[in-house]
Amino acid sequence: MTEQPHTHEPVRLLKPEHPVGIVGYGAYVPRYRLPAREVARVWTDGTAGLPIIEKSVPGLDEDVATMSIEAARNAMARAQISPQELRAVWVGSESHPYAVKPTSTLVAEAIGAVPSTQAADWEFACKAGTEAMVAAMGFVGSGMARYALAIGMDTAQGRPGDALEYTAGAGGAAFVIGPAEESLAEIESSYSFVTDTPDFWRRQYAKYPEHGQRFTGEPAYFKHITSAGQAMLEATGTTPEDYAYVVFHQPNTKFPQRAGAMLGFKPEQIETGLLVPRIGNTYSGAAIIGLTAIFDIAKPGERILLVSFGSGAGSDAMVLRVTDKIAGKPGLAATTEDYIARRTEIDYAAYVRMRGKLEMK
Repeated sequence: MTEQPHTHEPVRLLKPEHPVGIVGYGAYVPRYRLPAREVARVWTDGTAGLPIIEKSVPGLDEDVATMSIEAARNAMARAQISPQELRAVWVGSESHPYAVKPTSTLVAEAIGAVPSTQAADWEFACKAGTEAMVAAMGFVGSGMARYALAIGMDTAQGRPGDALEYTAGAGGAAFVIGPAEESLAEIESSYSFVTDTPDFWRRQYAKYPEHGQRFTGEPAYFKHITSAGQAMLEATGTTPEDYAYVVFHQPNTKFPQRAGAMLGFKPEQIETGLLVPRIGNTYSGAAIIGLTAIFDIAKPGERILLVSFGSGAGSDAMVLRVTDKIAGKPGLAATTEDYIARRTEIDYAAYVRMRGKLEMK
């Protein structure tokens, strides 16, 4: 099959009529950790290379709904608004607990946003979280709502013994999108880049996702991340030197580091948001939870470039500028580092039980 050429049209940034930004943010990471060495011990007698240190694993009583509620409460604590002021609660995930029943209504009910709100679930593999954020930008920027809540959250997935089992973690983040003048970080612009590139998928009723092995790097991850990132730099007239931080989707440690180098960023610009070595690839929350770690230490005036990636495939790029309203916000809720530091190590047997990988009939 011959790849169809794409027309080189001018980059069309997604900018709402009214400036918007992030009013509140919050993260959540489960406390349980499975070391990568445990996976290697079981499947390769310890001989496999370890792509990360360890990954987060949900407890028996945790799923995307419960984790989203925790992150949402943290975001609302920092936003310091009433839940009744939210006009949308949107949850992006590829591991919603129900095939037919929204996660978003559970979250909206739990945080007190019902009944006068819009609720919906989003899905675009690993960029479902930024997809919800872009939609929230439009919702708020059009004047239809003053505040909207966008969440990206996932649980650990991966076939036993598969490469994904080393890195597929759990966790994510929530953001209250609101007017720029109230924001701790204004979203100056966004841009989306998509193609039909089937690098990763899971059919209905299939328990585990499939992936295209090395195909997931090129032409999937790197093409989309670098295309979206380069287009954003050119359209905004900025260079890597204009940014204090950059955060990419993190399926492993090497991919975001290589993508950063391809775009001209230095390792120190990537380090703060690079959480995958300690919690794994949190899928829909992978890029945006890195953004929460940056907000925990960011200073007014600093610029951040965020570029997500979702298999199938596409990337959302955003340029954010931290405002003076960041002052005091991190201390209003648990920080991302608080969740990462709070850990209980488990072995492979406990992991198998928690993730339901043994079926007894």
